[in-house]
Amino acid sequence: MTHTTITAKKSLHRLSFKNLNLKKIIGVSVLALGLAMGTVAFVPTYVNASDHDDGEVDTKGRNLNLTDLYVFREQDQNPNANADDLVFVMNTNPRSLARQQYYFSSNALYEFKISRVANKDATPTGKEDVTLRFQFSPPNSQGEQKFKLTAIANGRRIGSDTGTTTPLSAGNNPTINDLSLRGSRVTVFAGLREDPFFFDVEQFFRVRAGALGIGPQVGFRSPDQALDFAKGYNVNTIAVRVPRSLLQGHTNATTFDVWETISVRNPRNRKLQQVERLARPGINEGLIVTNDFLNAFNSIPPTADLSDTAAPVGAEAKQTLKALGNDDARADALLGAFLPDVMRIDTTQASGYGKALNAKGSPITGRLLKDDVIDTTLSVLTNGAVTTDNVSYEGTPGNPSQGHKPLEPQFPYLALPN
Repeated sequence: MTHTTITAKKSLHRLSFKNLNLKKIIGVSVLALGLAMGTVAFVPTYVNASDHDDGEVDTKGRNLNLTDLYVFREQDQNPNANADDLVFVMNTNPRSLARQQYYFSSNALYEFKISRVANKDATPTGKEDVTLRFQFSPPNSQGEQKFKLTAIANGRRIGSDTGTTTPLSAGNNPTINDLSLRGSRVTVFAGLREDPFFFDVEQFFRVRAGALGIGPQVGFRSPDQALDFAKGYNVNTIAVRVPRSLLQGHTNATTFDVWETISVRNPRNRKLQQVERLARPGINEGLIVTNDFLNAFNSIPPTADLSDTAAPVGAEAKQTLKALGNDDARADALLGAFLPDVMRIDTTQASGYGKALNAKGSPITGRLLKDDVIDTTLSVLTNGAVTTDNVSYEGTPGNPSQGHKPLEPQFPYLALPN
């Protein structure tokens, strides 16, 4: 940690909101930072909630678009699960329509990347100690896709196995693939599931416009009128249950940094090119608002987040923070907490986004499927004046415009597709 960061951290402790101090700001999602900025010039028309629309390009189909990453101890989702098992969930293909079959790209690599961390306070290295790589074949006449899962450790392939996706026609009989990687039992589901994200993003844009003086001042809709923009939509899900020992290798690591990427082959030179990357909710599309910069951020590894090459991207992220009224020291402290962008999980603690923070104020306990990062963020940004968008996972009784299906009691846990 640099002297500048230490000084910034000290200054943060002298400032506080009504209910949450500024260290807590660092510990929550910054989704709304890019949406609630104090200047119209920085707000593009294509910004949307979560990671459902970041980095648009003409040739990037939705099956190459990451939406969310979830990482949790399985026992925190299912008390009967093995205490040493972790679950990683990668959601892609946002706003997939109900009763429509969607597929994973057969020209892409879908990857979970994992770093072993010395302790919860260590600075992220962005170095991939373990990679779980998925490659999909074209669908057959039944709508199934074969996939190959390859495990890579320290740059060397350590094992692979194959499985099959679950087509929409399977209904509530999903294909759960029990695979073996270097003697470790790994469980995989790949197929459509209901999008678990929830947010009244439409009303948020109206609230933002009023705050910026470019529209009438309004608040969030009441619980009986609030709309969940993700209700009724599906996503393509890759869910992996993996024993902690496979990630540890020959170490005793209990804390890991996780991120996910999608790469495709460049048709010009046939080399793989990373086109998507995601870790914590709301980092890249919350702080970075220029579409070219979003694409640039999506194409680099976490090791480059603070490099000279990425300096223009980092400068825009800092400019976003300063537009909210942060001074240089505070903006630097926030960036220091969230970059490099990885999702940390300390497997000795109960999972849940923002449940525990490290010394820098970064979340260190992964993310569960029903974590409400939006309500926490709204509470922080409005100094406790707004505590909720009045949307929850279960929804408000009598309001047909929100509410998700119940999570499944067993792996892969996400609700059945619409």
